[in-house]
Amino acid sequence: MRKKLPIGIQTFREIREEGYYYVDKSSFALSLIEQGKYYFLSRPRRFGKSLFLDTLKELFEANEPLFMGLAAHDAWDWSVTYPVIRISFGGGVLGSRAELEDSLDGQLASYESNPEASAGASLRRRFVHLIKDLHRKCGQRVVVLVDEYDKPILDRIEDPETAREIREGLKDFYSVIKDSDAHIKFAFLTGVSKFSKVSLFSGLNNLKDITLDARFSAICGYTDSELETVFAPELEGLDREEVRLWYNGYNWLGEAVYNPFDVLLLFDQRLFRPWWFETGTPTFLIKLLSERQQFTPDLGRIMAPESLLSTFDVGNIPSEALLFQTGYLTIDSARYLPGRLELTLRYPNKEVLASLNDCLLQALSQDPMVPARNVSRLYDILIAHDIPALKDLFHSFYAAIPHDWYRKNQLANFEGYYASIFYSYFAALGLDIQVEDSTNKGRIDMSVRYNGHIYLFEFKVVEMTPEGRALEQLLAKGYAEKYRQFGEPIHLIGVEFSRESRNIVGFEMAEG
Repeated sequence: MRKKLPIGIQTFREIREEGYYYVDKSSFALSLIEQGKYYFLSRPRRFGKSLFLDTLKELFEANEPLFMGLAAHDAWDWSVTYPVIRISFGGGVLGSRAELEDSLDGQLASYESNPEASAGASLRRRFVHLIKDLHRKCGQRVVVLVDEYDKPILDRIEDPETAREIREGLKDFYSVIKDSDAHIKFAFLTGVSKFSKVSLFSGLNNLKDITLDARFSAICGYTDSELETVFAPELEGLDREEVRLWYNGYNWLGEAVYNPFDVLLLFDQRLFRPWWFETGTPTFLIKLLSERQQFTPDLGRIMAPESLLSTFDVGNIPSEALLFQTGYLTIDSARYLPGRLELTLRYPNKEVLASLNDCLLQALSQDPMVPARNVSRLYDILIAHDIPALKDLFHSFYAAIPHDWYRKNQLANFEGYYASIFYSYFAALGLDIQVEDSTNKGRIDMSVRYNGHIYLFEFKVVEMTPEGRALEQLLAKGYAEKYRQFGEPIHLIGVEFSRESRNIVGFEMAEG
């Protein structure tokens, strides 16, 4: 039987009482409570963090009817009620330290029995007093839940001075949790980014970070089996493999999960679209990647130590950490070395692959209509298998890149820049792409499989290599041999660029 889709609903009570679909995550809540006391979880936006916090709130407040039929029901003592303080920064943008303090003032006042008596006291002192007072009045230690703990900082990340002021205010406020240990039963903080302990958590260094704990990889998001069981009525008429390719693939060293926001919008609209990506990809991210002249083919195969992915602070944001923590890259594989964990990252799915590359193309052209037209044209060319038309398509795109971009960037001196443009266009269609694909005789710059055809590309800059060498290398090294197993037509395409003209000067083709 079909139920209502909980699109945008983060309230556990409403979902349970109003007949919405619900994926039971209460067993994770039990595991956390049984195993420890202080936790931190980082997950991308719109991944169900707020709903999980609300589930914890209802559990500690002993609202038993809401848990009927769920994993936690028979394992929880419903005779005990704990006082819960929930702090959230999910709504609105805080533009200054003063606005942060005003927000905290209002949130604390909602729990205080006599807010007027706290007039003039610092926020830190009021928080300490509130925790102690609730413990005394209720006879049970307090549960502290903080939702989107880092959002005030991230909202002002492009203004480092203001971001640091907000960070210091939060640092002072959060330190209360550690100092009030005797009065706290359980504390759970969630956010998008993991700021370094020395910057924000130095006063709260007893948090257990479960972000990369395999046991909790599926604490937010939907697993394949959950989709098959809970949402079985909604899957009818949808290509199951396409659903996986578009929205599954997020992984934190355990079971992979689907983006829940995407899945719910897919079930509602019955269309494959970048629903999550369209809700607010930060301009800061695109700006940062553009300024750092990121080689886009590398985004889908980044290798980084775990320590780097946890390095995040105002004015010190590694691209890898930003992309991973915000959900634009996820874990592909892990390698354990003495004293360290080395991770290989990849795009989680087709949605992110296509949408992020499309945004990067828009930033490069400084006109969103240029890549939009060209991506549409590329699709038509591939469907019609009109390979010669590729030359004209890409020639027009390189010609449209503003002169000012070349003046500010040295990347255009290298073949990787030109290959990056090719890659981003094919990636914007979400195609099956391999870069620097290994064979027994070398590496193919780029290979693409689509619509029953295989395209092998070699890129050269003529000022660095004699003309005609691109196609010659594809033929001489027998790169097509690796792909004969697929039984599809193979097309070798040598593309040559000139640093002087900043465009394609050679485009040769041969059949493999």
